[in-house]
Amino acid sequence: MTFKLPKAERRAAAGGADISAARLTLSLSGTNLERAGDYNQRIVLQAIRLMDETTRSELARVTGLTAPTIANITAKLTDLGFVKPAGRLQGKRGQPAMRIVINPDGAFSIGLNIDRDHITLVTLDLAGQVRSRKSREVAFALPETVIDYVRESLPALLKEGDVDRNRILGVGVALPDDMGRISLPHRPPEYDQWSDTEIGDLLGDVLPWPIYTDNDAASAAQGEAHLGNGLAVTSFFYLLVSAGLGSGLVIDRAYVRGADSRSGEIWAMPDPVHGPGHNVQDTVSLSALYDRLEQAGHRVECPNSLVDGSPERQAVVDDWLDDAAEVLVQPLIAVNCLINPATILIGGRLPGKLADALVERLNARMADCAIPAVAPVRRADTADDASAIGAALMPFLDSVLPSESILMQAGR
Repeated sequence: MTFKLPKAERRAAAGGADISAARLTLSLSGTNLERAGDYNQRIVLQAIRLMDETTRSELARVTGLTAPTIANITAKLTDLGFVKPAGRLQGKRGQPAMRIVINPDGAFSIGLNIDRDHITLVTLDLAGQVRSRKSREVAFALPETVIDYVRESLPALLKEGDVDRNRILGVGVALPDDMGRISLPHRPPEYDQWSDTEIGDLLGDVLPWPIYTDNDAASAAQGEAHLGNGLAVTSFFYLLVSAGLGSGLVIDRAYVRGADSRSGEIWAMPDPVHGPGHNVQDTVSLSALYDRLEQAGHRVECPNSLVDGSPERQAVVDDWLDDAAEVLVQPLIAVNCLINPATILIGGRLPGKLADALVERLNARMADCAIPAVAPVRRADTADDASAIGAALMPFLDSVLPSESILMQAGR
């Protein structure tokens, strides 16, 4: 799958103008700061990725960089194998301009999402396309189970994605914060060994590339910012419904971590419905839904089993959806009043049908809130593999795509 703006949004009918160019002008301006060559190269590469195809003159217009600078950068990107020519434009006076497109095979990355109920691997190419995927439903996988699964899955993962090992930039790993400490239903005592596990040491032998790690909700939110709704919406709050509940905040296309890198911990907020001793995650998580179903005599072991069940099982799911929406109202009021995001996105492993039902319930409840501004709730684009896809983006952000940290380094 490829996450891009629909073509109708990228191109305006009048005169062939490119709507995305207007958006890019706001976020992909080059800089004339000293030692900013690397940043400018990243900006140009990102512009080519988002515009499908372009020309050097169009890149100069969009980025604000000079024509000679654009010529030098595009030549270097071509030499690196990141972009390639795609023929000349026809029907224009004079020498037709050469079209430039991204080379999807120019670079790859691997994304790994480790959670309490699954292990997922994806490969991502330079165009933002998921090339292959492997996933295993497993409850509370211990470190040795994860390393065995990665070792077993890697050869087929790379072969199916036609991934050149020599062009892999790195591996991103997404997993929940405090995974070995937070209690969830059926969590075994030995699971706390994750608290003392260094991911780089665990995976270094089987994944011989640079390894990056981040929180699963942060990864999902950044993936959405670069490959999903964030292409058109610059500020949003992301809710990741998985075995637990995570969330992340993106403002002006930058992920906001907070003073202790613990922003967006909505899971830990007190549950306003069920009273003292309960937090939001105790209701709004797949673990809570599974536990509720099990207590009603309906054992479910994977998200896909949550839909199209018996009327009795569906009644339990519907009751959970009502409770989840009710529990989320007060936290989302706080999000709207304190942050004022453009939208609130629901992502994670909740099946699409249930995610849509939760979105509908939340929008109905939030519409009645007497607050200055209410952001619409929508489904995230990157959906069930969001954390793995966001993890796979980490090596690209570190090596070839623009980020706020790279701009600050360029201006030192």
